[in-house]
Amino acid sequence: MGCLKNVTRAIFLTIVVVGFMAFGGQDWIKYQFKNFINPSHDVVLERAQKVGDFSKLNKEFEIEKAAGILGYNAVLAEHKASGQKMLVVDSGDKKPILTQEDIKAQDAEDRIKTAISKFKYQSQAIEEFHVTEKGTMKSYGKEIPYIKFNAKVKKLPIGEISGIISVVKDSEGNDKILVSANEKDRYSQLISNEFFKEIK
Repeated sequence: MGCLKNVTRAIFLTIVVVGFMAFGGQDWIKYQFKNFINPSHDVVLERAQKVGDFSKLNKEFEIEKAAGILGYNAVLAEHKASGQKMLVVDSGDKKPILTQEDIKAQDAEDRIKTAISKFKYQSQAIEEFHVTEKGTMKSYGKEIPYIKFNAKVKKLPIGEISGIISVVKDSEGNDKILVSANEKDRYSQLISNEFFKEIK
């Protein structure tokens, strides 16, 4: 009797699945998968709000991705005219990857190299990393320190990049890592300043 019940259940499930597919279920699955892999711009903006308020950004900037990565929330944006990329990573309640003390330290270069080496993919991609100068900028309503760097990247055709790395503590006490980078000769600190000062 139990065997008949299992056969009946299997037939019923088959009919449900076939019916689901016949009435457009396959298209629904494709749509859901596409939205998961390539979410709409509104969904990306909604996810970005977990990291900060990006609503005041100039139209020159476009938020490309906002997602959770290994327990960290991250937002990737681009300056459309120059191709310069900006990244904001929120550590939340996890142990921060970098702190403001690391950025201010005399051995900031070594501390950042140590942080990079903790991520297998990045450490294989970055061949050389050198701090070239230090400065300050505004973000999340605060004046914060940054380091400017040059790096050689093995797995990208551009080879050398320049940019900045900074850390800001938000109003809830969470560390946010701010990164901006472009090809070595195309990096602009003005673009970085314009982007990061508008995040609250």
